[in-house]
Amino acid sequence: MNVVITGGLGFIGLALARRLAARDDVETLTLFDAAPPETGLSPPAAAEVVAGDVSDPACVRTLLDREDLVVFHLASIVSAGGERDFDLAVRVNLDGGRNVFEACRATGRVPRLVFASTLAVFGGSGMPETVSDTTRPTPQTTYGATKAACELLINDYTRKGFLDGRTARLPTVVIRPGAPNAAASGFASAVFREPLAGRSYDLPVPLDTRVPIIGVRTAVDCIIRLAELEEGLGDDRVLNLPSLSVTVEEMVASLRRVAEERHLDIGPVGVREDPGVVRIVRTWPRYATAEGALALGLPRDLELDQIVADYLADEF
Repeated sequence: MNVVITGGLGFIGLALARRLAARDDVETLTLFDAAPPETGLSPPAAAEVVAGDVSDPACVRTLLDREDLVVFHLASIVSAGGERDFDLAVRVNLDGGRNVFEACRATGRVPRLVFASTLAVFGGSGMPETVSDTTRPTPQTTYGATKAACELLINDYTRKGFLDGRTARLPTVVIRPGAPNAAASGFASAVFREPLAGRSYDLPVPLDTRVPIIGVRTAVDCIIRLAELEEGLGDDRVLNLPSLSVTVEEMVASLRRVAEERHLDIGPVGVREDPGVVRIVRTWPRYATAEGALALGLPRDLELDQIVADYLADEF
């Protein structure tokens, strides 16, 4: 198969690329992005890097004009960045998404497409304590709204036979290496990454803040598994990925446990609330079920400490 990853130089894109580069069934691997690697990591040697803007329809159509195509569409403007610049978020996330879908359609070959959505499609005063695959999306951020719109489009493009789509609603993915990006969820990685590097870190949210998370290894495994599925998806191609619901206080406790077990010195952790980040995070669900993903055999994380241990194994 010929694989294209939009947003291929981002955190998840590079992790996915490294995994796919080791597979014998991947003929070509193309990483499409507008920016250099955000983590400072190099793409795998087997990958071709193509610079471009997902909101440029001609560029995207040329990129996807190939046979036996599998597309992983990860490119987007993330949460806090979308709140700062509405027009940019709509241009990249919504218009860019439709460019990808239309380019798939133009091939006439019904390519397989996996779209990275988010639990931030949920929100609002009527949001239940626990969201499921079928909870009504009522996003309270531009990021979530553009992702929800693309979810609906993928279902319809699949129904029309233009592409074979499947959508992964991602919880907060941890632990992100390198410099923080514009995601409001960045604290969930920084609370581990910064102290483990010996640096102090002030959390922008209260310790009782609760978020669903997923380890990057598990997230990549889920995304690949979705691409491999041949049946069982039905007419709604949207699935919540399995998550662990943890408080920030539990994150700090896990950090300290793992550091103590490994005799690591860590930097101090404090709290300095950022009202903008707090406002965004409070719109997100606290718990999420993933019945559909689990029924299809997608993996899940069993404990937070293992996610931290995996990060140490991968990054140190």
